[in-house]
Amino acid sequence: MPGAGPRRRVDPRRRLGVAGEDAVVRWYEHAGYEVLDRNWRCRDGELDLVVIRGDTLVFCEVKTRAISRFGAPFEAVTTTKQRRVRNLALRWLAQHDVHRRTLRFDVASVTRTAADELAVEVLEGAF
Repeated sequence: MPGAGPRRRVDPRRRLGVAGEDAVVRWYEHAGYEVLDRNWRCRDGELDLVVIRGDTLVFCEVKTRAISRFGAPFEAVTTTKQRRVRNLALRWLAQHDVHRRTLRFDVASVTRTAADELAVEVLEGAF
């Protein structure tokens, strides 16, 4: 096609990460949560998911892995990462009108199964 630029190659890891986040969104929606924000960014980092159900506001860190060679996805959420997510949650709260809520921090683990499907496990109140 004349004038068309070079094709961009999509990183397979990025594609898997997006598919994992999509699967976690479906998990939360099926459980009755409303997604308030996805991939919310500020200069200090990014929150993967912010969801709400009733009076509970949840900040969820999503970790997706194709293989478990490097450990379970949950293991990637170190104390340093937990501290960063908490600080980002404070920044998010400062920009949104969601007072008097119960806050919870979840970690969602997404792994690819032998059948090439995505398995979602959510650890509620992980930190």
